[in-house]
Amino acid sequence: MATPEAQHGSLPAPEAVTLLLVRHGMTDVTGPKLAGRTPGVHLNDTGRAQAADLARRLEGLTATALISSPLERCRETADAVAERLGLPVTTDERFIECDYGSWTGRSLTELPEEPLWRVVQDHPSAARFPGGESLATASARAVEAVRDWNVRVGQQAPEPDDDAPRVPPVYVVCSHGDIIKAIVADALGMHLDLFQRLRVDPCSVTSLTYTRSRPFINGINDTGEALAAGLPTAGEAKGEAAVGGGAGVSGRTEQA
Repeated sequence: MATPEAQHGSLPAPEAVTLLLVRHGMTDVTGPKLAGRTPGVHLNDTGRAQAADLARRLEGLTATALISSPLERCRETADAVAERLGLPVTTDERFIECDYGSWTGRSLTELPEEPLWRVVQDHPSAARFPGGESLATASARAVEAVRDWNVRVGQQAPEPDDDAPRVPPVYVVCSHGDIIKAIVADALGMHLDLFQRLRVDPCSVTSLTYTRSRPFINGINDTGEALAAGLPTAGEAKGEAAVGGGAGVSGRTEQA
């Protein structure tokens, strides 16, 4: 695992750093199943097209670092934009998907029959997946990784000219739906029990600027699609959150 050398407790917090959180693109199991940490899950044709469009949307961005979960679908998404950003992809295991234990690989149509489902939906901070990880633990490791990278990126930022305003340095992290939702909830000061109110679609970009006083939310779940694509899925209209993140607009037809 590539981990920043500087821990956030050993160096002063940067004045400001902007984090772009990118969810991986579509795979054949995104939406129908809970892929979790299953190895060998690759982007499908839709996912590769989404990643190519993401690269176009990020073109011209001056970024300091490009970091990815080690899982193939994230690495492939990050690789698609690496050349446009002129950066290598650095892997950080703290941004890996939540370990869903025995739920991994199961259909999202059968999981609502499990007693734990209502806990995941209504009280996620208390949810621990059988044989796997708790959502609280996954949240804590991901937020800690963000704190570390904020310091590392902030320390690498060049000093501005005296007469020029300082532009916060930017870095990009490619991760997974529930991990991104947990990071955003932390930035919002939102309890983890409320994080199911957030949507993070495949190849969406969420922009957060961390300052010494507070984070600012610049944008959430930007897919580059028309606004109509952000309307709720059939499941969301019933009040059910997509565990793992769901398929977003790409799976809207299948979910209807």
